[in-house]
Amino acid sequence: MPFGLGFTTIVIIIIAFYLLSSIKIITEYERGVIFRLGHLLPHEKGPGVVLVFAPMDRMVRVSLRQEALEVPPQDIITRDNVTLKVNAVIFLRVIDPRKAVVEVSNYVYQTSQFAQTTLRSVLGEQELDELLAHRDKINLRLQTILDTHTAPWGVKVANVEVKQVDMPESMLRAMAKQAEAEREKRSKIIHAEGEYAAAQRLVDASALLATEPVSVQLRYLQTLTEIGVEKNTTVVFPVPVDFFSGLQKIMQKASGDGPTNK
Repeated sequence: MPFGLGFTTIVIIIIAFYLLSSIKIITEYERGVIFRLGHLLPHEKGPGVVLVFAPMDRMVRVSLRQEALEVPPQDIITRDNVTLKVNAVIFLRVIDPRKAVVEVSNYVYQTSQFAQTTLRSVLGEQELDELLAHRDKINLRLQTILDTHTAPWGVKVANVEVKQVDMPESMLRAMAKQAEAEREKRSKIIHAEGEYAAAQRLVDASALLATEPVSVQLRYLQTLTEIGVEKNTTVVFPVPVDFFSGLQKIMQKASGDGPTNK
């Protein structure tokens, strides 16, 4: 009888320990994919308390949190034959834990490999100016291609960002010269537009002054007044240009009459 009681107690203790070890706690951001006798159960478990009866059951924990995956720097040759070194970062998350466990052995590694090949192929089709100016468009295209590849695994690529573009020193110097030439071009255009506007205003002013000849004399007197206020010792008297032209005609006429009289 004592032997029987002891054996029953041991069995109860073993069963109790077995039940306690079968209790698994899954956090809110995790799901448990359970294989029972090698067969995948139709639904993942969690969050909360889950019973996993080993060795019949085997549970694989899958995180549902978004992960950041950095793509190593890739050597890229753009469409205009410029050699670059580009790296990127991918933001992904698991939306179907069962597929992420069954359909692929390591979804992070697979996504990284697809990202490297896709980055080289997509950026190789772009020119350097397009890569630098339309980065958002390129990011969206990369995200669409990667999301198409990872959808059968139950993985969603939320975003792709081209992180850094390293260019050769010669290309940096050429771009600096181009930017300097562009700024000089804009400054010359602005200066020419200013000259044109000033000339246009002078034409308008001369047309307005021509309507009233007295206004020209008033303008002369105003200029003399401004010069006198500054207490200058030099006196400037403006003479109309027509005076010199008339004087030149008289001199030419006088010089022309002289040889004729002889």
